[in-house]
Amino acid sequence: MADTITAIATAPGVSSISIIRISGEQALSIAQKISKKSEIKPRYAYLTPLYNKEDDLIDQAILIYFVSPHSFTGEDIVEFQCHGGLIVSQEILDTALSLGARLAEPGEFSKRAFLNGKIDLTEAEAISKLIEAKSVDAAKILAKQMKGELKHFVEESREALLRSLAYSEVMIDYAEEDIPDDIMLSIVSQLESLVDQITHIVDASHRRRGLIEGFKVAIIGKPNVGKSSLLNALLSYERAIVSDIAGTTRDTIEEQVRIGSHIIRLVDTAGIRESEDTIEKIGIERSMSSVEDADVIIALFDGSRPFDEEDEKILSIVTMLRQKDVIVAINKSDLPQKLDRDAFEAFDPIEVSAKKGFKKLTETLEKLLDGIGEGEEMMLISARQIEAVERAKKAILEAKEPLIRGELEFFSYYLQEAVKAISSISKPYDSEEVLDKMFGEFCLGK
Repeated sequence: MADTITAIATAPGVSSISIIRISGEQALSIAQKISKKSEIKPRYAYLTPLYNKEDDLIDQAILIYFVSPHSFTGEDIVEFQCHGGLIVSQEILDTALSLGARLAEPGEFSKRAFLNGKIDLTEAEAISKLIEAKSVDAAKILAKQMKGELKHFVEESREALLRSLAYSEVMIDYAEEDIPDDIMLSIVSQLESLVDQITHIVDASHRRRGLIEGFKVAIIGKPNVGKSSLLNALLSYERAIVSDIAGTTRDTIEEQVRIGSHIIRLVDTAGIRESEDTIEKIGIERSMSSVEDADVIIALFDGSRPFDEEDEKILSIVTMLRQKDVIVAINKSDLPQKLDRDAFEAFDPIEVSAKKGFKKLTETLEKLLDGIGEGEEMMLISARQIEAVERAKKAILEAKEPLIRGELEFFSYYLQEAVKAISSISKPYDSEEVLDKMFGEFCLGK
């Protein structure tokens, strides 16, 4: 990490302020050349002219210097806050590059912060996800992770596993030492408690993943029930073609829209029915795939038509997917009603109308999404984190049988795998930690 790196930290485009950062050993000297200031105090904001290599004035900007190790990366950092837009910030960047810095790779500032011990992997991932957060609830969850919530869980889990591993190593190598008789039951209880905790966290993470990625909401129904009209109403513009001709929508249409404090991915699917048309059949297959992948399903039915086989098929699909959140809505409530409502009793359907608006439906959807976001339980924010705790859980479960049979070498092997897996979420596993536990907690170094 000897190189000094630089990059524009703000998104491209017209804005009031643009920020350019420089990190590394040459950061201060480059800043002095650009600003022509011989002395720059740390953590002091200077309003100063900035110049390029030809001594032409670039801009008058704010300059702040953060001295190592008291900076985000742990290195010397200089930050220029200049007027926004593409030209000024790019010229400052080009000048820094010409004075010895190199262009930072994507994520390199955060990578240096991690390598210098300023953040761990959980905090680094939280920073990345916070930028892409799709709801207020997601921002709150990620803020907690940046403050170390997940890191605390990992440290507690490591501690519990290392205590058990240390016990096993002691019994293998120091069998003559006095170990409390009830410690076996205590270890089994600790491991079972940790498995339960991991299971709960993984389940909650899968259920609430839409808070981070954006909930996927699929609109399903037979042809001509008003799915495209609903999509257009939620988007507030004519995104999908609306026609009386059945089968007009032949492919899934996906758009983002804000519902309350959530940004959702709204999917209008092709009308589901039996069809001999090759293109329409492909669209129906994609519709089914979208429904299976959705977090929330809006099943739309036409209240002005009698209940038929196509309605029965839609109802059977949502009944089969009751583990998902389902909203059943009966459309065209402004017309004379012919639909038999008895089939929908289990779903507590709501009545809507394209002519009168879909406000009741959006309110129901917002309430449902808010309910998913409620709760204080911790969640894992990436597939990497989920995979790591599931590996740890698998290794713990595999370790229990050897422990009960007294096969401590196998028990230690599986427990080491669990420690490595859980540790990978935040920091690498160090086998020296087992020795610390052995000679510290069991007083074997006397």
